[in-house]
Amino acid sequence: MRRIVHISDLHFGDEDRDLVDALGHEIAALEPTLVAVSGELTQRARRHEFIAARDFLRSLGVPTVVVPGNHDIPLYNPYRRFFNPTRKFERYITSDLAPLYADAEIVVLGVNSARSNVVKEGRISHQQIESIRRYLGQLGPQALKVVVVHHPLVHHPDDPGRRLLGRGREFLEIAQEYGLDLVLAGHTHLGYGGDARASFETIERSILVFQAGTATSRSLRGGESNTYNLITVDNPQLSLTVRAWNGERFATEFSIIYERRGNEWLHRHTFRDKPETSA
Repeated sequence: MRRIVHISDLHFGDEDRDLVDALGHEIAALEPTLVAVSGELTQRARRHEFIAARDFLRSLGVPTVVVPGNHDIPLYNPYRRFFNPTRKFERYITSDLAPLYADAEIVVLGVNSARSNVVKEGRISHQQIESIRRYLGQLGPQALKVVVVHHPLVHHPDDPGRRLLGRGREFLEIAQEYGLDLVLAGHTHLGYGGDARASFETIERSILVFQAGTATSRSLRGGESNTYNLITVDNPQLSLTVRAWNGERFATEFSIIYERRGNEWLHRHTFRDKPETSA
C-alpha cells in the first residue's frame, strides 16, 4: 500500500500560517510515501516566498515530486520571465523540472506546464510528451502510473468553459497507450475530479484526474475551503480522500474508492463525512 499526499497552490506570500502549520502536522502524522505538489508554491515568484516554500517542503521529511505553476514565474520582471523563467524555482525548490519517483507500486512523473508567453494558461511541449511516452513505455503493468502537472485536464462541473492544459488531448492520447492511470493537477483553487474521457472524446482508456484545491492560500474560490487530497494505492483499488479546513483543523470531507478492471476505473463507493450536531 502507498499513500500520496497531493497539495497544490500553496501561494507562499499569501499563505495562512495556521494552515501551513496544520498541514505540516497532518503530513507528519500520515507518514505518506510521497508528497506531490502540483504548482504555484509562491504568490509572485519572489525570493523570500520560494525560501518559505522550500523550508516547508524540507520540514516534511518525505520524498516529493514538485512542479512549478504560473505564479512561480516572474510576472513583473520581463527579462527573467522570458529568458530565465524558472531560475528561482530551480535554485530554491529543485533543479529537476521533470522529477520522478518510482517504487514497486507507484511511478510518479512531474511535468512542467508553466509558460512565459501566457499569464494563466499552460501547455506541454511535443518534447515533453515524447519523454513521457518513452519512460512509460519502459514500465510494466504492475505499478500505478501517475503524472503531476499544474494545469487542469478536466472541466469543473460549474465552469465548463475554462481552458484546459494545452496539448492535453495529444498527451492523453499517447499516454493512454502506455497505461497512464492518474493525473494530479491544480491551478483552479477548486477540488474536483473525473475521468479524462469526459473532456476528450478520443480517449478510450479510463484515466482519472484529481484536481486539488488550494492547501494554504487565503485566496479561495467558489465558496470552497482550503483542501488537499490524500490518495491511497492498494492495487487494484485506489481511493481519494479530500481533507478540508473547517476553521480549526483539516477534516475528511469525502472519500471515493475506485477499482481497476482492465482499462476501466470502476467507482465502488463514496463516503461523506457526517457533520457534527449539537445536542
